[in-house]
Amino acid sequence: MKKVHYFTLSLLLSFSLVTFAQNAKLQVIHNCADALADSVDVYLNGSLAIDNFAFRTATNYLSLPSGVPHVIGIAPKNSAGYADTLVTFTYTLAPGASYVAVADGLLNAAFYSPFKPFNLELFVGGREAASMPNNTDVLVHHGSTDAPAVDVMEIEAGAGTIVNNINYTEFQGYLELPTADYRLAILDSTSSVKVKSYEAPLNALGLDDSALVVIASGFLNPSMNNNGPAFGLFVALPSGGALIPLPESMARVQVIHNSSDAIADSVDVYINGSKAIDNFAYRTATPFIDLPSEVNVNVGIAPKNSMGYADTLVSFNYSLGSNERYIIVADGLVNTNGGYMPFKPFNLEVYPMGREMANTATNTDVLVHHGSTDAPMVDVQEVGIGAGTIVDDLDYSEFQGYLELPTNDYVLAITDGSGNNIVAGYSAPLASLNLDGEALVVVASGFLDPSMNANGPAFGLYVALAGGGDLVELPAVNNIGIEEKNLISVTGYPNPTNGEFIIPNVETIEAVQITALNGQTTTVNFQLNGNDLILDLQGFANGLYTITVTTKENVIVSKVNLTR
Repeated sequence: MKKVHYFTLSLLLSFSLVTFAQNAKLQVIHNCADALADSVDVYLNGSLAIDNFAFRTATNYLSLPSGVPHVIGIAPKNSAGYADTLVTFTYTLAPGASYVAVADGLLNAAFYSPFKPFNLELFVGGREAASMPNNTDVLVHHGSTDAPAVDVMEIEAGAGTIVNNINYTEFQGYLELPTADYRLAILDSTSSVKVKSYEAPLNALGLDDSALVVIASGFLNPSMNNNGPAFGLFVALPSGGALIPLPESMARVQVIHNSSDAIADSVDVYINGSKAIDNFAYRTATPFIDLPSEVNVNVGIAPKNSMGYADTLVSFNYSLGSNERYIIVADGLVNTNGGYMPFKPFNLEVYPMGREMANTATNTDVLVHHGSTDAPMVDVQEVGIGAGTIVDDLDYSEFQGYLELPTNDYVLAITDGSGNNIVAGYSAPLASLNLDGEALVVVASGFLDPSMNANGPAFGLYVALAGGGDLVELPAVNNIGIEEKNLISVTGYPNPTNGEFIIPNVETIEAVQITALNGQTTTVNFQLNGNDLILDLQGFANGLYTITVTTKENVIVSKVNLTR
């Protein structure tokens, strides 16, 4: 038998315009996720009406005679004739009525759990356009066989619960929504557990004045359902065609492995029970990866070569913000009997405002993290070009917000919180490494005293690039300072100040610079009164600053709080 595509159906049925006073309209949506029905043939009253009708596609609104029974038969694709139909349904359509029919359920009971038989679910009152201008009318249908009764909550515009306790096969009558961009959270029927979150950009897609059908489709647990298509929300337009997937709401996350415990030299990382990172090595980083947002994300850490989630040693739960970027650093120690002093337990430290590139193309944006378990609270002072203190009083597990630094080659002195005692010195050759426009994370890693920490890896500063991979070690500088000058901290006054700041006992000034907490450095007006250096801070905004004074013998650093 010659096959006829569904768009010719209206021609085959054109006789109805004469025979019947008023036709009915019907849109058919294929939502059967059974592999046997990946594509089907649809027969109407014994004749082939839709040839090779694919899963997650829809017809347009078809005009059919009203007041008479119609037999709809579903057969495998490439069927030879009506005799091949697997199931049939009979409907009598009302004059002038408009219908949406969704093919749900399953055909093969052997491979699906739970098994719910194939059916055509019928909604009376389908729409081809919004009932009001500047609206989008949305009909919601639950067509996922293994999903529970759910609520749908709108969490972007604050519309709240828009679908309440909808069960499999049910329709929620049309929602008449102002055309905007929405974010939808799928919750269990108790409204307490978010299952999924999706973007519904009705405005961005130009769907004003439109009507559409949103269908919950596929399996929440494909592994129990023949590894079939995963759960999602899909949109059928009145014009038909392939269903449009609503994008799942995502956050961007970079994970950095900085746990110096020998047990954690390499680990497996599980996300929501599935292995996401295999043999994740110490001092490496992932690139930024997409993770579901607005829902609970469980992160489990297991030994390398683990057999499954049951092998996890520790786990953490997070709810990530949509379209946000996060830096997650694994710090601390696992083995309480491993000979570590002090012992600080393993944790995932989260920074919620990560960056994948610098805000300014000629800068390098640097996020600093203290991840060394036996290092004290520290300052980081730039002594190569005299930028002064760029990180102030950073303690273990803390982040210093991004420094937006001009892309230069820097020299860093790591001092204790007093600013007087140098712990270590490093070169940070941002310009030589061509890191302009980049955003990166500098991590204090390893042990200051390996002999007290199972002879573990020595202290160093390591760089994680946004693209991931092995952390890049910053070269150590043994003789820190400028031309062998001493780095000293001096207390100035008054502090806080409303404009004038005095640093005593200063001679032979070579340069004076002021640095804000974001790393921005500039010159400052000053004068000498005897050996007192008097600074004029009137032109600066309120905040904390570091004053760096280069003299013949010393690099003098002083901190000041400007308030008005």
